Amino acid sequence: MTTTARRPSTIRRVLRALSTVLIVVGVILLVDAGITMLWQEPVSALYAHVQQNKLDGDLTELERVPLAPAEQRALEKIPDSHRQLAFRARALERHLSPGQAMGRIVMPAIGVNDVFVQGTDAGDLSKGPGHYPATPLPGERGTVAIAGHRTTYGAPFRHIDELDRGDRIIVDMPDGRFIYRVEESKIVDDQDLSVLNPVGYRRLMLSACHPLYSAAQRIIVYARQVRREEATVK
Repeated sequence: MTTTARRPSTIRRVLRALSTVLIVVGVILLVDAGITMLWQEPVSALYAHVQQNKLDGDLTELERVPLAPAEQRALEKIPDSHRQLAFRARALERHLSPGQAMGRIVMPAIGVNDVFVQGTDAGDLSKGPGHYPATPLPGERGTVAIAGHRTTYGAPFRHIDELDRGDRIIVDMPDGRFIYRVEESKIVDDQDLSVLNPVGYRRLMLSACHPLYSAAQRIIVYARQVRREEATVK
């Protein structure tokens, strides 16, 4: 058989192999899209799961970090418990770096139990929900703001649209457990910064993209602090 005769046969085998690869890739993409639509994006979900396991350990370590001697002396001179709590929150914030574990957010009504980190950049939110650094920490007066994904990286906030008025949101911090009750939710433009405005009481704001698979708007959930308990972070 001549080289010329063998060449078309070789080309056909290459084309068949290429078409098989393309079919397999297409099926994988369709499966990935289907899983994402029905649940969440699976590859980033696995990444987030690994990160959450790591953050669990980091959070335990954070809980064990004592106040610096100067901070402890200053704390002992503050007579008011609310001011002591705010002092502890500010002391904690000074030790936090972007992407570092800082607490745990629990929403029993929608099955959320995740470590959240400091920061809302893409890298921070790939690990879990993220605290807006420009907003207070739990224990301080004002609006504490936490953002999270709805379709990728574990999709911790996928179902926050299902939260109802009165539902509990629990935020565990190294210096205390903070209990909130949902007051309202609303949809806003993605550039609406008024959602972060401070109020005259202790409030939690959750933020996520809306609708699903789009970043055109934001869904905002407000919850009011109703109680504080002793620290229970594990």
